Amino acid sequence: MNIQNIISEIEKTDPEIYDRLDTRRTAMKSFAKVSGKIALAALPFALGSMFKKAYGSPTSPTDIVIDTLNFALTLEYLESNFYIQAVNSGMIPAGGALNALTVIRDHENEHVNFLKTAITAAGATPVSFTAASFDFTAGGTFPAVFSDYGTLLAVAQTFEDTGVRAYKGQAGNLMSNNDYLTAALQIHSVEARHAAHIREMRKAANLLVPAGVDVKPWITLNESGIGTPAVQASYDGEESIMQAGIAITQIGGTQITAAAASEAFDEPLTKEQITAIVTPFFA
Repeated sequence: MNIQNIISEIEKTDPEIYDRLDTRRTAMKSFAKVSGKIALAALPFALGSMFKKAYGSPTSPTDIVIDTLNFALTLEYLESNFYIQAVNSGMIPAGGALNALTVIRDHENEHVNFLKTAITAAGATPVSFTAASFDFTAGGTFPAVFSDYGTLLAVAQTFEDTGVRAYKGQAGNLMSNNDYLTAALQIHSVEARHAAHIREMRKAANLLVPAGVDVKPWITLNESGIGTPAVQASYDGEESIMQAGIAITQIGGTQITAAAASEAFDEPLTKEQITAIVTPFFA
């Protein structure tokens, strides 16, 4: 059994086989060691182990990119369906408020369509969700989400703030594809604008909790201005005053407050943290 010939044949249909396993040189050395040290009968098991490494999880650059795009698509489906139901709820004040949320709905729909197209063009299968996939009450945590304007905006703010941190946390996974990285950063900036606008909408409507809290267009420390621990995971970590190992409250002898320092930088969330935050909103 010639392992190198087998891998060469696989390479004809999967040019990335060596990327999945290792570099070509290192892979060939590994094959040589395997051939010289184990019996012929054991070779299939050795090959099985190698192929498990190659195909068992999204470890190649291409697989990681697709996995990341599908994760982003999942979040965009969540937001898109939320705003579709919000706009159709009939309880958003006519005029500027309804117009703004309608525009945001359209943006989220465009994000969904773009990501679906990108994933399909890459030869992969995009995830798919329908309205029935979601429970925007989060299992009863927000029972009035589509009947109380304040609750609706609070959930919208949480989704947008979470989405911004999600894109920041996943950007590194797209470094191998500049086109996708650029598109993700473009979506990221739009999500940040959504978050800022919804915060301003809550402030204008005097819907901040507790009453009188000063919610700005950006996050201060780990304060949500929503007044329920149910959303706190979306804000924890934002109170950081450390950037690249530097305490930014005192640079060059200049003192700034922890609040101002936290406002100057946004913090990422991991895929695991995001999943834990959004899971209650899936039916």
